[in-house]
Order: sequence, then structure tokens, then C-alpha cells
Amino acid sequence: MAVFLSRLGRLAFRRRWYAVVVWVAVLVGAGAGAVLAPANSNTSFSVPGTESQQAMDLIKQDFPAAADTGVSARIVFVAPDGQQVTATANKAAIDAVVKEAADSPQVSGSVTPFQAGTVSSDGTTAYATVSYSTTADDLSTASRTALDDAVQQGRDAGLTVELDGSALTATPSPGGSTEVVGILAAAVVLLVTFGSMAAAGLPLLTAVLGVGISTAGITALGSTLGLSSSTSGLASMLGLAVGIDYALFIVSRYREERARGASAVDAAGTAVGTAGSAVVFAALTVVIGLAGLWVVGIPALTTMGLAAAAAVLVAGLMSLTLVPALLGFWPEAVRSRKERRAARRGVSLPKRTKPNGGSRWARFVLRRPLPVLLLGAVGLGVVAVPVTQLQLGTSTDGALPTTSTERRAYDDLAHGFGAGINGPLTIVVQADGAKDPKAAVAGVEKTIAATSGVASVSKAQFDAAGDTAVFSVVPTTDPNDQRTADLIHTLRAEQDAVKAATGADFKVSGSTAINIDTAQKVQDALPRYLVVVVGLAFLLLMMVFRSVLVPVKAALGFVLSVLASLGAVVAVFQWGWLASLLGVTTTGPIMSMMPIFLVGIVFGLAMDYEVFLVSRMREAHTHGESAEQAIVSGFNHSARVVTAAALIMAAVFSGFLGAGDSMIKTIGFGLGIAVLFDAFVVRMAIVPAVLALLGDRAWWIPRWLDRVLPRVDIEGKALERRAAAAADADVDADAAAMAEAEAEALEPVPLR
Repeated sequence: MAVFLSRLGRLAFRRRWYAVVVWVAVLVGAGAGAVLAPANSNTSFSVPGTESQQAMDLIKQDFPAAADTGVSARIVFVAPDGQQVTATANKAAIDAVVKEAADSPQVSGSVTPFQAGTVSSDGTTAYATVSYSTTADDLSTASRTALDDAVQQGRDAGLTVELDGSALTATPSPGGSTEVVGILAAAVVLLVTFGSMAAAGLPLLTAVLGVGISTAGITALGSTLGLSSSTSGLASMLGLAVGIDYALFIVSRYREERARGASAVDAAGTAVGTAGSAVVFAALTVVIGLAGLWVVGIPALTTMGLAAAAAVLVAGLMSLTLVPALLGFWPEAVRSRKERRAARRGVSLPKRTKPNGGSRWARFVLRRPLPVLLLGAVGLGVVAVPVTQLQLGTSTDGALPTTSTERRAYDDLAHGFGAGINGPLTIVVQADGAKDPKAAVAGVEKTIAATSGVASVSKAQFDAAGDTAVFSVVPTTDPNDQRTADLIHTLRAEQDAVKAATGADFKVSGSTAINIDTAQKVQDALPRYLVVVVGLAFLLLMMVFRSVLVPVKAALGFVLSVLASLGAVVAVFQWGWLASLLGVTTTGPIMSMMPIFLVGIVFGLAMDYEVFLVSRMREAHTHGESAEQAIVSGFNHSARVVTAAALIMAAVFSGFLGAGDSMIKTIGFGLGIAVLFDAFVVRMAIVPAVLALLGDRAWWIPRWLDRVLPRVDIEGKALERRAAAAADADVDADAAAMAEAEAEALEPVPLR
């Protein structure tokens, strides 16, 4: 592989214009596809094989009107202190508000609280629903203005009026202003690392272009594949982080080869052949972790994982082709100022013999491997303790800041109708097997209404055939309250008894039930996911390092990183530790899909640093260095760059704390802290400590396995053999030329 990638790097360096044109054409094509693609109106979320999804499928089948993809707005009214919404003046004001909000051609229907019976028992609170025939993204300015004007009209009349509903949901931005701060922080780290504006700017340029291609591609395919806005946010976050890091390693190796005296084209070829090999396998581990999410069986999770994996592949391809092409345009500019001055004067800089910070740290760990190992492992274990209190939940308006109208509407409804109004359950009853379907449905309603934890039951609505009914159940507790989950389990436990008594079968759905089913499905799929992902990555790392114990160590280190990062997520987003400092306005349960997403991504990133750091140790060991000296050499060459890469990635991820999407915000923090834990504790401390304790045994592999596994030559030994053969050929050619010259000199000169 090293030879192939070296040729690719040389080709891109020499044919730099072709490489740039190809990538610009890809960017333009993806951008054109994004502009011409239809709007993505698919906002559905499904969890196949669960009871809640089966209930939703029945609703779509038997109640076609309920499958309308249009959005709605809920207007919440609270009467002034001491008054009721049913008072004549307040009632007239509420009717006027609903009429004003419905004054739009996009409105498909509106119902006042007095028509729908949505007035609280104490008469202080009511809500009305306005339905639209379009999506939130396509809701016109006129419709939004009419809604805002109506709300203001109600407030002017003395009522407290707030809004919630899907009509208010605009596509959240992948990040906020903090994302720009993250990119700027990455630029500063690159500048300090390289000491050159060109070297610092090149990874940023290629990463941004890669993110542009990935985001445009996701937008272009969004409608066809049903990709959500979270998909684009996750892909851009990962694409930017790994894009900078992959280019960073290529540029760093290029500078290193130039410092050794290699020509620009040779340095580019060697950089892509060696560091590029590490990039390939690092990218593959990330792709394995993301693509492996398909085993969970949740379509939204699968598409998000595949889209993010595609962004990582784009970043890897650009680092292997566009980076050497750009190096061809500025072969000297990416070098340090001292090296450029020496090159202009035609002198060579002396080789550095003084140990750097990386080698000094490696020697420190080699002297004290066991204490370093124990300190690192115990420290991460302590940070991971909050994982034991992990509570999975759903994202509701209750998690929004109190400055938002959605949060205030959420609180007003809970105060007026009870906490359960914000998470009603949906009951679907199939009575086609009963003698009297209506009587059977009535029996189901009666049984459920009598269940402890149920606040109210709505009137059942029947389908056209009259044998399937739907009604809502309002719990007495909040959607994220454990008692609400207990109620769902209780209702489902009564299904067999209810069917025996009435002849009707019922299923429980609704947002809370969907969340519980999703969490259970993720939990059930986690062992399969880990077997598939860790198994494939284990084989990949054995191919790379020709070792059995190094992949085992890498997997165990990943477990420590992911548990510690999840513990930090629980502490911040669930317990509220340092929440205000990090811009987290509201705490609560962690979203159900977030942990497995974090596991998949952290696994890939953890293997990134394993490959980048340990591959240099493997390279030194294959060149004849002892196991301990190879550790020092690996740190001497890679520690500074790995440190910069980790800081850059953490800065980029933390920039997504300003995202509007709560899942992206949580994942951004989790990934940022995971990268710091993995790079600085696991890879920089625990890994060298374990390798020092293992010694030469770290590189042991059974002979039969060594023969079976393909050889990928990540350390570039094939490149050295080719260089040595070329040098020998030059020596032989020179010797032949000298011999020929000597023979000619010894020939007698003919006499005339």
C-alpha cells in the first residue's frame, strides 16, 4: 500500500492542476445538486419492530388523515390572575386570536379551546390548535407573521399567550458562533505547531472544502434518502475535525522529509506513502464505527452514520490527493521560516539531536510504567462513575431555556393541565375480532382510565370500517418521569387480560413510548454492534501492527475513553455540573440514541490516534530499534503532532456546543472531552506504559496468523527497499561508467 500511495502522492504533486480541477468540479457538482434538489419534507422517525411503531403504522393505514405531513401550532392562553379564560372578554379575545392566526392560505384547519374542550379544570388555562398544509421549512412569511400578530393581539388584550408546536421548528443550524471560535482555535494550534501561515492554512482549506462537498452532497440527497438536519450537522462536525487532522499528519511528514534533505516531490510521495497509510487505516476505523450503526436497526441512526462515514471518506481522499497537490503549488511555503532561509542561502541545517518534549515524556513513562498506568486508568474510572446514573429520555420543550416561548408554553400547560399533558400516550385499539367493536373499545377505555397514573382519557375516534379506534391518554407525570415509563409498562402488561375480557387488542404509542422502545432497541443491539465493530477493527489493527496484544490494548483503551466521556456527559447534561459555564441552559435525561452514537464515533477517533502514534513506534521497531527505544522514537516523531491534532479536534467539536440541535450539542461536548481523554490519558500515558510493561511481547503474533494476514506495509519498508535499490543501481551505473572510462584511458593511442 505504501508504494501505491507514494505513487499517488507523486502524481498529485506533479499533476497538481488536474487534482485541483477535479476536486473543484466535485464541489461545484455537489453544490449544484444541493441547489436543484427538492426540499426534504421527510421528518418521520421510525423504530421498526417495536410496539410503538406498529401502532403508528396502524394509524397511517386506518386513519389516512392523521398521516398528513403538515405542521401545527399550539397557542397556549393563561388568564390574568384571579380570572378565567371562559370570562366573556377573555373568551372573545381567544376567539379573535385563533381567527387571526388562521388568516393564511396555508392553514388547513383551526380549533378554538371551547370547540375542542381544551380548557383546564380550574378555567385558568386553555390551548388552541392551528394546522397547516405545509412543512415548517415551507411555512410562508405571511403565515408566520399572522401567527405572531395573533399572539401579540392576545397579549394586548391582557392574556398570557405562548406558542409551541412543529410549526415553530425551523431547521437548526449545525453550530453557532462558537463553531467559528472552534475553527479559529484550530488555526491558532496549527500556526503554533508549524510556525508557518501556509502550513497552518492548508489543512484548514482542505477540511473546509471537504465539509462543503459533504454538506452539499447530503443536501442534494436529503429528500431521496430522508436525511435530517442532524445528519448534516454530524457530518460537518466529523468531516471538519478529521479533515484537519488527516491533512495535518500529511503536511507534518512532508516537512519532516524535507528537513532530512528530500526533494519536494520525493517528500510528498513519502508523506502520502507513510502518513497517508496511517490516514487510510484511521479513516477506515472511523467508517467501521459509523457504518456499523446499521446493526441497531433504526433507519435514522443508519442514515446519520453512513452520511458521517461518507464525510470521513471525503476528508481522507482529499488528504491523499488535494494536500500533495497544494504542496506542489507551495513546496517551500509550508516549511518553517528557518528552513526557508537556509534553503535560499543554499546551506543545510544541522540535524537535531536534542530530545524533544515527546521523547522526554516517553522516557519518564518508561521509568515509571506501572504508576502511570494505574493513575491513568483509575482517573478515567473515577470520571466514568456518573455513567451508573445514566438516564435516557426524550428531547422535549422542557429542555429549552425559559427565554423561549416553547418552554413557557410547556410550563403553562403543565401548570394548568398537569405535567402529563406534554407527553400524552396514543392508544390504538383493534376490535375487528370483537362481536361489538364499540363496546370492546369502551371496555379498553374504562380499563385504562382506571389504571393508576392516568389523569384523563380522550374520546375514541373510529376508522371508516368502525373496528379500529384511537384515543389519547394523559399521564399524571412528566414525559421524562420514571413513573410515566412505569405506566407504559403497566398498560402493556394488561394487554392480554384486556383482550381476554373484551376481545380487543390495543397498542401503546406516543413520543414517550417511542423513546422507551428506542432506548430498549439500542440497548439490545449494543452487544451485536460492539462485536461487529470491534471485531472488524481488531482484524484491521492486526494487519497494520502485525501484533495481537496491541489491538487488545487499543480496544481496552477505547472502553476507558468512552466510559469516561459518557460519565462527563451525564455530569454536565444530566446533573448540571459546569452547565452554565459550558452554555448548557437546561439539564435532563440524555437522548436515547446519543450513547451509541458516541460509542461509534469515539471508537473510530480512538483508533485514529492509536494508528497515528503506534504506527511510528512500529516503524522504528521494524527498522531495528528495541521495544523501549521504539516507544521513544514514536513519541519523538509523533507526540507533538498528535497533541496538536487532539487539541484541534477538541476545539472543533466543542464549537458545536452552540448548535441549535440538542443531540448535536451533546455529541459535540461528548466527542470533545472524549478526544482529550483518549489522546492525553489513554494514548499518551496508558499506551506507552502498557507497551513498556510488555516489551518485545507487544509485537508478538503467531507465525500462522502472520502468514495469513495481508501485509499492508504501513511503515513504508517497501519505499525504503525501492530507494535502496535505486541507490544501488546508481552506484552500479557509476561504477560501470568509471570502469569504461578507465578502460578507454588504458587503450593505446594509435600512431599516425
